[in-house]
Amino acid sequence: MASRKVIESINKLREDILSGKLPQGQLLPTEKQLAQSLKLSRPTVAKIYDALSQEGLIRKKAGFGTIVVYGEESKPLNFGLLFPGAGESEIFGAISDQFLQIEKEDNIKFLWEGTIANDAKIRQSTILKTCQTYVDNDVDGVFFVPLERVVKSASINRDVCEMLDQHNIPVVLLDRDIDNFPIRSKYPVIGLDNFRAGYLTAKHIIEQGCKKIYFLYRKDSPSSVYKRIAGCSKACFDEGIDFTKENLISGNPSQSDFLGKVKIVAGETGILCANDTTAAALMANISNLGYEVTKDILVAGFDDLKYAEMLRFPLTTYKQPIEDIVSTSLQTMQNQLENKNTISMNLDLKGELIIRQSTTFS
Repeated sequence: MASRKVIESINKLREDILSGKLPQGQLLPTEKQLAQSLKLSRPTVAKIYDALSQEGLIRKKAGFGTIVVYGEESKPLNFGLLFPGAGESEIFGAISDQFLQIEKEDNIKFLWEGTIANDAKIRQSTILKTCQTYVDNDVDGVFFVPLERVVKSASINRDVCEMLDQHNIPVVLLDRDIDNFPIRSKYPVIGLDNFRAGYLTAKHIIEQGCKKIYFLYRKDSPSSVYKRIAGCSKACFDEGIDFTKENLISGNPSQSDFLGKVKIVAGETGILCANDTTAAALMANISNLGYEVTKDILVAGFDDLKYAEMLRFPLTTYKQPIEDIVSTSLQTMQNQLENKNTISMNLDLKGELIIRQSTTFS
């Protein structure tokens, strides 16, 4: 039999909901928070929420938490997914798939224009049209992965956000900011803790015996890459290894003359690549020029794409926390909808270093 305090707690919450004191859409405290407030155990609080859920007054929603649904209107929340880089990296495809899974929950719908081509110039020409489509559909918010690797990406990203601002549509940025690190925009950014990722990955290859560290990235890379570079630099500093502008290599690793910029010392050279795609291209080029991964150099990437472990030398990489990115982004969007004056924030999420053959000298 439920205790008197539990019954009183259920009645109080029920009364607050029915009276409108806790309106439809209100995000309730977590079970831990309510347990601390009421001085009850979390299992007991879970039973309180279960009782109100069975009455149709509240509901747990993936990515949001527990919200009030009493008096809920039939119109679902509509969000736009604006991922212009989805055609270039399967990471953003995986993130969009995770979002679309949420549609199974009531009152959430995502508009998704699909992959916007592999070619950066095509993405550049279509991104504003896609944004306008979301405005025309009167979406409640937009999850936006800023455009990268095109000359005008910064101005285009600002144009997108300003268009949404003009129509009072909240924006949550994923993976990267629209401004280059360390400058911050006013929009919330949800993604991997890239500084930590760069630091731990560099520290790992240093521990494997590398005394010469390079960081390889492509021109017009996003702010997330520069955070990885900063983390790599800090790891080298902590280990007493030089890391200057000469250790930053910008270009296309598929080009035959690319490695002329890198002074490889066999058995002592490690190269961090901005992502797994760049790392795969580098590894193929290295073998064509007579060098070999694990014998002459070590190579690591970021993202943990599906093919990373299928390469000739399975790639050490830093895994993205896909589910955490999506759930945290949804929570942040909910906060944006409830409070238009939400302050700018960076939510850096913990990933995982996946160690494979490419960072072990044979």
